[in-house]
Amino acid sequence: MSASTFWFLLVGASAAATHMAVFAMTQHLMLPELANALGFCVAFFVSFAGHRLLTFKDAKTSVAASLGRFAATAIAGFASNELVFMLLLRALHWPALAALALALVLAAGQTYVLSRFWAFRR
Repeated sequence: MSASTFWFLLVGASAAATHMAVFAMTQHLMLPELANALGFCVAFFVSFAGHRLLTFKDAKTSVAASLGRFAATAIAGFASNELVFMLLLRALHWPALAALALALVLAAGQTYVLSRFWAFRR
């Protein structure tokens, strides 16, 4: 396993845990889709900092350029996440945390490819 893959998995797991914790704490206060969005917003900063400092530390792009590109990448990942989450939750009647966990896993691959080859281009 390459160092960037290791760090991607560790940072991604940390961001996913943050996302799920925020979701778990807020899902009873708002619609699950909104709790998912709030979890994404908080986890975004964990993810960007970790990927910029660890996963893609040799990026040739500026922090500002990486932030803008990563934001676009993350929003695309969140769109996929929210779509899968809503399908699992509303159409298939999965429990909210299970639906979110699978949605996060499925969006992770997309996020890695866009991050590696565009947001934090080497």
